[in-house]
Amino acid sequence: MKTQGFVHKFGDNVDTDVIIPARYLNTADHKELASHCMEDIDKDFVNKVKPNDIIVANYNFGCGSSREHAPIAIKASGISCVIAKTFARIFYRNSINIGLAILECEEAADKISEGDEVAIDFDTGVITNLTKNETYQAEPFPDFIKDIINKGGLLNSIRK
Repeated sequence: MKTQGFVHKFGDNVDTDVIIPARYLNTADHKELASHCMEDIDKDFVNKVKPNDIIVANYNFGCGSSREHAPIAIKASGISCVIAKTFARIFYRNSINIGLAILECEEAADKISEGDEVAIDFDTGVITNLTKNETYQAEPFPDFIKDIINKGGLLNSIRK
């Protein structure tokens, strides 16, 4: 399992109210949620993001409320992975549940810059910054998490 894309960089404590503002929670439509993703922190995010792009952030990404809307909005916007120094616990689990790949890697979060092109090998946990010709090591996904993400989320992985 691999991905490659360009980076959108954010700082510490990006909470779920910034990822998808509460005023848009009256819909379950994934495309509608994606159209408002990150708009309170970067109004142009939805116009800049391309399929397979990657979010890189610092500490405590996804803090705040436990809404699944946040990782859904990120995934539906085209983001293939979020890399952060740390994630809020509930956001981490919600991301896996809906099939959004996330990796914790402090070195990557420190060294990757906005606009860098990054490739990720989820089997090995290797993150390659193609722009800077650097590699960083994250913990690779266990097989059961790879299965959930490959199938697009927890519910898809248990349906027969």
